[in-house]
Amino acid sequence: MKSLASISTLVGALLLALAPVTASAGPGQAGRAPAGVASGAATGPATGPAAGPAAGPASGPAAGPASGPAAGAGTEAGAWSWPLNPRPAVARAFDPPARPWLSGHRGVDLRAAHDGVPVTSPAAGTVSFAGVVVDRAVITVDHGNGLRSSFEPVRSDLGAGAVVAEGDVLGWIQPGHCGPAHCVHWGVRRGDVYLNPLGFVTDLRPSVLLPPRDPAPG
Repeated sequence: MKSLASISTLVGALLLALAPVTASAGPGQAGRAPAGVASGAATGPATGPAAGPAAGPASGPAAGPASGPAAGAGTEAGAWSWPLNPRPAVARAFDPPARPWLSGHRGVDLRAAHDGVPVTSPAAGTVSFAGVVVDRAVITVDHGNGLRSSFEPVRSDLGAGAVVAEGDVLGWIQPGHCGPAHCVHWGVRRGDVYLNPLGFVTDLRPSVLLPPRDPAPG
């Protein structure tokens, strides 16, 4: 009997000794569950609202104004007139360099029937330069909005400060730019950036084909 009592006492002592260990495991497991919730709350705001506003403004308005060569008041596509009449053929197209210091064609060459053809101002402005650059006669017109037109080789009787209206004669084509052919070089700049002059006399935007309309019923 004494041995049975001793065994019972020993078992009871072992159960009491094990009870705190089992209980301590509960809080540990309970502590790990909130850890998952905490990490979810931390990643949620970082990948949701924080990333959204940062991407929106950077990809929207930044690229828009840079795409239109004739952007600005009074300089919509096709708003200017051709500097030669009748409308000339293009002898050499606009081909700007990839870097400012590289070679390229920073304007367009317009064919003329012969030397001495009058060159007219494509838009109203003020003559900012008329003279010889290296060995060619050049005239430049400031149209406002940071836009300037330059023509060469063009002999002119105008001087800096002369105010011209659209269609006024700036001067007359001289030989030498296109070899035996007759042409005038026309360049347009906004600040120090060269633009395609044809974007000011024609609409260079790609055409959009609309789907055919449904035939009328009956």
